Amino acid sequence: MAKVLYSVTLSVDGFITGPDGDMQWMRPYLGPNPEVDDLLPRIGSLLIGRRSHDGDDPHKGEPGEGEAFGGGWSGPAYVVTHRPPSDPEAGVTYVADFTKALAQAKEAAGDKYVNVIGANIAKQCIEAGQLDEVLLFYAPVMLGDGTRLFAHPDGRTVPLERISVTETPLATSLWFKVV
Repeated sequence: MAKVLYSVTLSVDGFITGPDGDMQWMRPYLGPNPEVDDLLPRIGSLLIGRRSHDGDDPHKGEPGEGEAFGGGWSGPAYVVTHRPPSDPEAGVTYVADFTKALAQAKEAAGDKYVNVIGANIAKQCIEAGQLDEVLLFYAPVMLGDGTRLFAHPDGRTVPLERISVTETPLATSLWFKVV
């Protein structure tokens, strides 16, 4: 059965985008990472928020622009949106209902991961009790503003159990199980 994983690169001060959704801050930290290399073949599908899908691409102007993980992964993608585009992207399924999108992504993933992209979708997975694991790639930078990894009005505690820590020159990876 598929597990739901929120994998994301973030700044040390907890931002996954810079101001106005900027993802270009990430470019210097996207170098080789054995943790990512190991993860990619274990992903069976993507569950993506519409803002993330349509937003800034850290691979802008490079080979792999517009592709998942800069072209390092391909497969079924499910975008949660109430505004599907008039000209849908090939290989992307647009679903208005989060629960239906998650179910479709899980079915497509089989016994692999559903990789969540987008803070709002990750939050919905947490609220639905459907997030199994979190993989954080901490980049050695502080942004000061942007989209937080996780934000909940009035706060919410989500207990995590550390699975592993991996260091590379460009990022420190922390892998957690949601308990």
